[in-house]
Amino acid sequence: MYNDWLSIGKFTIHGYGVMIAIGFALAIYVSYFRAKKKGMNYDVIPDIAIIAMIGGFLGAKILYIIVEFKAFLQDPLSVIGLAGFVVYGGIVAAVGLSALWLKHKKLNFLDYFDLVMPQVALAQGFGRLGCFFAGCCYGAQTDSFLGIVFPKGCCAPAGVKLWPTQLFSSGGDFVIALILYICSAKRKKKGDIGALYLILYGIGRFIVEFFRNDPRGAVGALSTSQFISIFIVVAGIAFMVILRLIDKKKTAESAEEVKTEAAAENEEKTPEESAESDEEKETAESGEEKETAESGEEKETAESGEDDK
Repeated sequence: MYNDWLSIGKFTIHGYGVMIAIGFALAIYVSYFRAKKKGMNYDVIPDIAIIAMIGGFLGAKILYIIVEFKAFLQDPLSVIGLAGFVVYGGIVAAVGLSALWLKHKKLNFLDYFDLVMPQVALAQGFGRLGCFFAGCCYGAQTDSFLGIVFPKGCCAPAGVKLWPTQLFSSGGDFVIALILYICSAKRKKKGDIGALYLILYGIGRFIVEFFRNDPRGAVGALSTSQFISIFIVVAGIAFMVILRLIDKKKTAESAEEVKTEAAAENEEKTPEESAESDEEKETAESGEEKETAESGEEKETAESGEDDK
């Protein structure tokens, strides 16, 4: 809406940059705090943040170049410039590079995947507020009372009412973050929180895209982001299913190992040990029979005593 917040000479503080910075800093702080509380290695959080930031920037830019490849061939510098990103490219690259780095450090990826993704949604919420101030990622024209009129100088068309898709996205991201925080306290399987983020974000992004009207590429009747959202949601569901199948297989293998070890122990017993075991079993059975017989005799004696009376 109003992106230029403060100007000192040639230096200008932009609302878009401020919101991005707030989201990024808050995500690091909350991730650090939660990792410490969970007893995880919290010293790696800044490293993950740096890797995710670099990977996210490059991935989002590369996917934007792919989407706008015709424009890139005509004027490469205009496409490579600071403006223009596709967030899905950033998510995939950031997660992929972070996974490789965690593997190198011999840390469990799923634990940190679940830890970080709620903060990613939180940071995205602030980032979309930045989009609102800049006027990018704007919506289609509308007569609804929810419509927003952007001033001149913004990325959005000025003087007409547009759907505030940036606010829709921001609100949705904050809601996703809240859901993930609630579910984190009840996590049943490693990877569930990260997978749930993919599902919720993919669904939310698919819906918001119907209200957007900024240039962002298309695949048939769908926008590029809607097309990618389908695969993101499927990936999230598949991730949950695969993790459960792996756990089920591990449980079955563990039970089989216990059974095999027990059988091996029985086979390793010497004949003398087996004989002693059989004798002990027979002794225990005869003792039980004796007790049963004595109990029966006592009962008969008691009954005869009652008859005598």
